[in-house]
Amino acid sequence: MDIKITRTADTILMVRPRDFGYNEETGIDNEFQNKPDMDIALINQKANLEFQAMVDGLRKKGVIVLILEPPISQDVTTPDAIFPNNWFSTEHDGTILTYPMMAKNRKAERRLLEVEKLLNENGYTIRNCINVGRLDEPRKFLEGTGSMIIDPVDEVVYAARSERCDPDQFDNFIRLRFYRKGILFDTRSSSGKPIYHTNVMMSLGEKYAVVCLDCIAKKDQRDHVLATLKASFDVMEITLEQMEKYFCGNILEVRNQKNEAFIVMSETARKGFTQDQKAFLKQYGEILSFDLGTIEKIGGGSARCMMAEIFSVREKNFS
Repeated sequence: MDIKITRTADTILMVRPRDFGYNEETGIDNEFQNKPDMDIALINQKANLEFQAMVDGLRKKGVIVLILEPPISQDVTTPDAIFPNNWFSTEHDGTILTYPMMAKNRKAERRLLEVEKLLNENGYTIRNCINVGRLDEPRKFLEGTGSMIIDPVDEVVYAARSERCDPDQFDNFIRLRFYRKGILFDTRSSSGKPIYHTNVMMSLGEKYAVVCLDCIAKKDQRDHVLATLKASFDVMEITLEQMEKYFCGNILEVRNQKNEAFIVMSETARKGFTQDQKAFLKQYGEILSFDLGTIEKIGGGSARCMMAEIFSVREKNFS
């Protein structure tokens, strides 16, 4: 079967929030989270409204959005379930990969059979389901496309070392999926801590890259990342403030069925970009921004974190 390898997907999967709230377990290293000053019921209401508005906005533009509904019953509260790209990803050959999560309550987010069923029901070809590392992995974590920025065209994977991106597990993934090159680097936030997920400081579109080089701690690593990106992408740099305060690195390019490109971000990120930076992005796609204030402030993740890309081939004329 002929498979066209692309950097962007025309289908995304999103998980409707049920237990959304401040996650004490992930707050240890996620500096983007903030403890709430409102009732949990109100937080959930606001998060669901933001979620649905984003779904509706994407669908209006012709992007296929599959929704994984909350489980009917579940013993463990899953405040971060709205961020599915951390526990699973898909590849063009029909493979679904699941990943070892650091927080105990995030392990409960993994619902592989339900994702597989949802994709099958919508005509997507699933050929393999692979778990990266051990199902009960106690210490070597790798949180999917939160921890890794994958370039499937050049077969290069970028990753910031952190508690959620173990070097051995990263190497395991590279070898497991036969990627040509893995680039692991060290990062430092304005407070001196490692960036918890790579996808808050870097994003790859089909032809451009957005990256916060200021947070890459070592000059040789910074130069290597930039040189590798420049070989294939038009590179736009963002500042530490734009990354930390505005989520400008947590954006994602998606396509619709007409192959029209859209750059999805939060309203916070749109306001954080300069006019010149927005003009740069508009060369490559229409900017779609959504109010995700509650999700960003309390969950510590933004638009990109909410979307798991589906690269699996879909049956022709499926409706």
